[in-house]
Amino acid sequence: MPTYPCTLAEPSVSAALTRMFAAAARDDESEARRPGDPAHDRGSMTAQELADAAQDIYMPVSADGGKLLYNLVRATKPATVVEFGTSYGISTLHLAAAVRDNGTGRVITTEMSRTKAASARDTFAATGLDDVITVLEGDALQTLAALRQPVDFLFLDGWKDLCLPVLQLLEPHIAPGTLVAADDVDLAGLIPYLDHVRDTANGYHSVTFPVEDGLEISCRL
Repeated sequence: MPTYPCTLAEPSVSAALTRMFAAAARDDESEARRPGDPAHDRGSMTAQELADAAQDIYMPVSADGGKLLYNLVRATKPATVVEFGTSYGISTLHLAAAVRDNGTGRVITTEMSRTKAASARDTFAATGLDDVITVLEGDALQTLAALRQPVDFLFLDGWKDLCLPVLQLLEPHIAPGTLVAADDVDLAGLIPYLDHVRDTANGYHSVTFPVEDGLEISCRL
């Protein structure tokens, strides 16, 4: 069998990403059913209800954003990558491919939607990357509270108003020099998070990467 210097180029991984990006391109057709920014809806819907309402919507990282995540993980060689917000697993595949190509490490990812978590697990198994991925199903503020090991790379792409609480939950496990990335810098729900990481008094040096929706890359000081 041929070998590939980049796991993203392996046929099973490439085919899965092509399929999911094509499905994600139809997200706009579901806009009318989309629950919107949970920062404005949390009074009327629980987090679980919001996740269930969005179970057909991919809300993925962009293709270039995924490539950037892959490169960052390859370069930093983290032992533990933590992701908030698996969805159907597009970003998780990029992170896991980098971990596989580094020859060391693991991805711990979270998802509240049972439908998305089940589909993601099937995809991870089909691509052969399930052995480096742990899916924590449920409320990330609860599932990640049990984490005890250092977080060596953090990607935040769940509900935007929860990105700051998740970051603050994990901060005791984030050492200086660790990179934290957050997707969708233009969404209003992410403003409290951005205010936090863009203020060096809070212990971060931050820069925005202009890839599609925008990725905020912050280094723990």
